[in-house]
Amino acid sequence: MEIFFNSSMPRAGSTLLQNILGNHPDVYATPTSPLFEFVNSVRQNYTKSSLVKAQNAEQMKSAMYQFCLYGMHGFFNGLTEKSYVIDKSRAWGVNYELLRNIYPNPRIVCMIRDLRDIVASMEKNYRKHPDILSGKNTIEKRVADWMGIEGKPVGVTLNNLKEVFHRGFNKNILFIRHEDLTKSPQKMMDIVHDYLGIKSHIYDFSNIKQVTFEDDKFHGIYGDHKIKGVVAPVKSTAKEVLGEMICNQIYENYKWYFQIFNYTK
Repeated sequence: MEIFFNSSMPRAGSTLLQNILGNHPDVYATPTSPLFEFVNSVRQNYTKSSLVKAQNAEQMKSAMYQFCLYGMHGFFNGLTEKSYVIDKSRAWGVNYELLRNIYPNPRIVCMIRDLRDIVASMEKNYRKHPDILSGKNTIEKRVADWMGIEGKPVGVTLNNLKEVFHRGFNKNILFIRHEDLTKSPQKMMDIVHDYLGIKSHIYDFSNIKQVTFEDDKFHGIYGDHKIKGVVAPVKSTAKEVLGEMICNQIYENYKWYFQIFNYTK
């Protein structure tokens, strides 16, 4: 079994990518996965344990990495017999250094999207639930809340992505724009297949069967992990939803993101 990793921006098509890959006969695709949390718990115990500290440091480090590696394989052996697995968690990218010590030469795919449309998607979900008291009472305050360094899920993930580029981990990650995947799905999936090193597959993009399932009530009002089944270009609604002024503010405040991923103002 070979394990791959999906570490993407929120509202950027990571669930769609998982389900497309899950329609490949040789691939098992996870919903949002707890695997990183399991690995991180091992790391936390390894860091704090006096029993670990009392032994040879290099041996304990090697043992911890091997424990995580075999644990990852054991986790998926309990779920599937397929040859390939792609595990979805936003944490893998920024933890690339840890991951590559556990799983040498890991292959990570990161879905990204125009940041204005990511925020607009959050706002649209907010508006679906006027009965629930959630967040701030103006668009501008909500955007500031979501985009802050500790803002979930956008700000935290965006800050982690910046760290990925600061540390050069981006050289080892395949970035796929949501806009490109929905416009030219087979072309982009051929790029994904080539990067992962798996056999090419012709998908029926008019009928992508949902193979990942998670209960969105545990993700709150912003959880949205259902796919439409038809992959087609998605029109930008950012200016319509957020207004031009806020869209311009997002562009100016996060110009590095727009420039790296070739999004125009």
